[in-house]
Amino acid sequence: MICQECHERPATFHFTKIINGEKTEVHICDKCAQEKSDAFMFNMHSGFSFNHLLSGLLNMESALSPKGQNVFQNNQVLQCDRCKMTFREFMNTGKFGCSHCYKTFYHQITPILRRVHGGNTTHGGKVPKRVGGSIHLRKRLKMLREKLQELVAKEEFERAAQVRDEIRSIEAKLNGQDERGV
Repeated sequence: MICQECHERPATFHFTKIINGEKTEVHICDKCAQEKSDAFMFNMHSGFSFNHLLSGLLNMESALSPKGQNVFQNNQVLQCDRCKMTFREFMNTGKFGCSHCYKTFYHQITPILRRVHGGNTTHGGKVPKRVGGSIHLRKRLKMLREKLQELVAKEEFERAAQVRDEIRSIEAKLNGQDERGV
């Protein structure tokens, strides 16, 4: 795609603006983006990063409070024992000072993680497909067992039976792999 401004270079920035329900798409090159940064509402030298995005999410304090009160405005300053970083500093930077900060600020960041990750607060990790073998099957099995419990609770027995059959099929594959020593 060619830049819509200079019509010479390939477009590397693609923006979609929606103002009052009207959608506008802009495709521009690096040079035009730097020259017209104000028109496209970004500044190449502003230092915008993932950390700024994260700190913006962290500053939604009122949404985190269960009773509409600000949870972080208490007399007690929460601070990491190891690096001495405060929770307020973490909220401003979006970065932890050390690995111990996660444990120190666990109760404050859990609601944020739930919102950002769709309710999930634990990291399941990734396994390369070519190496994973039974690990992928075990993960799938765990997910299907959770789904089965959900379906039974909702009394959707026909779908639950299908999931049960899939669980049995995966268990048979796993038992076959275990016997071969894979």
